[in-house]
Amino acid sequence: MHVTIIGAGLGGLTLARVLHVHGIPSTVYEADESPTARSQGGMLDIHDYNGQIAVEDAGLMTEFRALVLPGREAMRVLDSDGSVLFEKEDDGTGGRPEVQRADLRQMLIDSLPAGTVRWGCKVTGAQGRTVTFADGSTVDAELLVGADGAWSRVRPLLSDATPEYAGMAFVETYLHDADTRHPEVAKAVGGGSMFAPGQGKGIHAHREAGGVLHAYVEFSRPIEWFGDLSHVPAEFEGWAPELTALITESDTPPMFRPHFTLPHGHRWERVPGVTLVGDAAHLMPPNGEGANLAMLDGAELAKALASHDDVETALASYEEAMFVRAVKTAEDSEEMLRSLFGDEPPQKFLDLLVEA
Repeated sequence: MHVTIIGAGLGGLTLARVLHVHGIPSTVYEADESPTARSQGGMLDIHDYNGQIAVEDAGLMTEFRALVLPGREAMRVLDSDGSVLFEKEDDGTGGRPEVQRADLRQMLIDSLPAGTVRWGCKVTGAQGRTVTFADGSTVDAELLVGADGAWSRVRPLLSDATPEYAGMAFVETYLHDADTRHPEVAKAVGGGSMFAPGQGKGIHAHREAGGVLHAYVEFSRPIEWFGDLSHVPAEFEGWAPELTALITESDTPPMFRPHFTLPHGHRWERVPGVTLVGDAAHLMPPNGEGANLAMLDGAELAKALASHDDVETALASYEEAMFVRAVKTAEDSEEMLRSLFGDEPPQKFLDLLVEA
């Protein structure tokens, strides 16, 4: 068996690595020209109930632990006036260690045999199991896996579903050298992550490596509302300056990040020799689970292929478990988003933390 994987994100790379562990060859085709062709985003918390299981299956737990940034599981919830409503220190016993996404991706790339990832291979379409690339070349796959994210080129082989705007988006900002240049903001964020929920809006920030504060200014608004981002600071009039500075003092231009989602409970009938992992299969708004689910999907698919003599039996087994897992995660995500941006913030979020 040879597996053709479209997309060198965390899901596709985990799939390739766990396949390699089981002696199954694969090739990963990626549109990026190199691993460093574009930013890979910020911090990821990798959970002991999904993402870390995939890391274990990949045989990379020692390498993973070397990437963990100490202290980043600390969390604070602030009111709009900057007062601390909830605080949890990172005592080293938590189950959600934080790593930089780029480092995690590179760990997976480095674990694969040379030549497994083919860079600069942008897919323009797929018919049957024949994949067409932007340069006009094609590849015929024995087993084709779409790990190519929200706008997957492989998904149409299985489903007519297309992503729709989820009604929420965030504006992304960065403050560099924060402890020196923005000490009050750094103090407010603390050593890990900070949440300041509000009705229909909120500010979430991470302390990343190198003294960087990475903020996500979240809004529940129609997509047209974001046409001009200059009005964003006015939405937080009266909020504490150490919070609004995450917007007004950004060292990078604010970046608009709309959230898209596939229909709740998205699934498909079995199509021979084709399947999906990660956002290609179950896109949902950011909830801290996307990367974890993608990695677990990749690991579970690889193990299913390794443990079944019949490929179709393996794919059916993987998909049934994945569909259930995705629905449960989406339901939990909806509850969390309601607690953050619905009525009575931040109390509902505090209640959810106590229940957890």
